[in-house]
Amino acid sequence: MRLILLGPPGAGKGTQAELIRDHFQIPHISTGDMLRAARANRTALGLEAQRFMDAGELVPDPVVVGIVRERLAEPDCAQGFLLDGFPRTVEQVKALEESGVAIDAVLSIEVPKDLLVERMTGRRLCKKCGRVWHVSFNPSPQVDQCPCGGELYQRSDDTVATVGQRLDVYLQQTSPLKDWYQARGLLREVDGNQAIDKVFADILQILGETR
Repeated sequence: MRLILLGPPGAGKGTQAELIRDHFQIPHISTGDMLRAARANRTALGLEAQRFMDAGELVPDPVVVGIVRERLAEPDCAQGFLLDGFPRTVEQVKALEESGVAIDAVLSIEVPKDLLVERMTGRRLCKKCGRVWHVSFNPSPQVDQCPCGGELYQRSDDTVATVGQRLDVYLQQTSPLKDWYQARGLLREVDGNQAIDKVFADILQILGETR
């Protein structure tokens, strides 16, 4: 399976990516992982990407696409892969297609925006052990405190204003991608407002698989 996974913050994309990876025995490849590996291996493209990142600039599409092509050419991708965080623009989509990389399906995990806001703004982290709680879905037995004794806090980027902005940016970025893949018959939308196992079962059904 050669897959692309889309999903807004708070949709549970990370959890589903792990389940897909383990079921199909394919590498889960994120943009960040690829860039870090290319830099660590000191490839020509990795060094070029580092130059932009060190300057606080976005890595240009041709460099990112080149790094993706190098990564997908590695032996562990021979039986498939799961791309996460790439492509981000229609230009990257076109470059991927022009490079000869074929995609079997693009999975988009869909969750209503108001529920995403509730999921993300309700998160609370323990300063001591790092455990994540949720004020509605998984509250700590002790208000404002973890059972380990640590104080619970809300991340600065989990406020209503910040979360709303992040979701708006995601929707603006991915809407053209979804339209592109929809026109090519590759887009498969998945209802993310379900239990984790049910979401994964739906993904498998979409891909013609069973557990």
